[in-house]
Amino acid sequence: MFNQHAKWLKVSRGIGWRRPIASLNYLLSSLVWRQDHNGFSHQDPGFIDHVVNKKAEIIRVYLPPDANCLLSVADHCLRSRQYVNVIVAGKQPQPDWLPMDEAIIHCTRGAGIWEWASNDQGGEPDAVLACCGDIPTLETLAAADLLRQHLPDLKVRVVNVVDLMRLQPETEHPHGMPDAEYDSLFTTGRPVVFAYHGYPWLIHRLTYRRHGHHHLHVRGYKEEGTTTTPFDMVMLNDLDRFHLVIDVIDRVPGLASQAGHIRQLMTDARIRCRAYTRSHGEDAPEIQEWAWPY
Repeated sequence: MFNQHAKWLKVSRGIGWRRPIASLNYLLSSLVWRQDHNGFSHQDPGFIDHVVNKKAEIIRVYLPPDANCLLSVADHCLRSRQYVNVIVAGKQPQPDWLPMDEAIIHCTRGAGIWEWASNDQGGEPDAVLACCGDIPTLETLAAADLLRQHLPDLKVRVVNVVDLMRLQPETEHPHGMPDAEYDSLFTTGRPVVFAYHGYPWLIHRLTYRRHGHHHLHVRGYKEEGTTTTPFDMVMLNDLDRFHLVIDVIDRVPGLASQAGHIRQLMTDARIRCRAYTRSHGEDAPEIQEWAWPY
């Protein structure tokens, strides 16, 4: 049904007497990262991969990081015509990272640096933590918090992506970024650890022409996990905050030998969290109660 509608929209755009119709809006709220009752058979974020195969003038994909961004994205999509809009947002309560006015600006921009979560102001970062999707955003911010605690001199930039198609060049999609804008967000030579909602290779597919692509490392869903706790799901797929910190340590030149004790601390924290989940059937209190402290 999606295939047929997308093709019909593509063809009908060239027929002058066809009036524009309301967009087809998909809201995907049953996510692979919450498997409290479903299990492995319900896990598949691959619909996004299928959608982006269709013509660029028809397809839009949004992954709002919080409720305010979801409101902004939904308002835009419901007003639009002649598109297929895919919105990915979970049903469970999540923090509101942005007040409404800032959420509107961020969603209009489609992707941007979160200054309040970054500490690279006034210079080039040592590493970029990028995220797309509500659960990846939560884990990325928690990783940024850990890096501030344990490696306060490390300059980290946090970039959030709402409009997935912004990652493509402007020559490939109407929402695509010019190279200069992409480079200003992600840099051209610094390691980028990208936490993504779905299958990691889609991000590589969208960005393979970009400068510095060989510095891009993507974490996402890799077909692991079953009925379990939310944090156990991200740990099983190596998308958790501890693994993101380890990725930064391993990829910033010269940092691995200096921060070996921090790397081990992160590995031990993962082991403790896994053991707590299996003993208590829920995530550890420090995971459930974590909040952005700054």
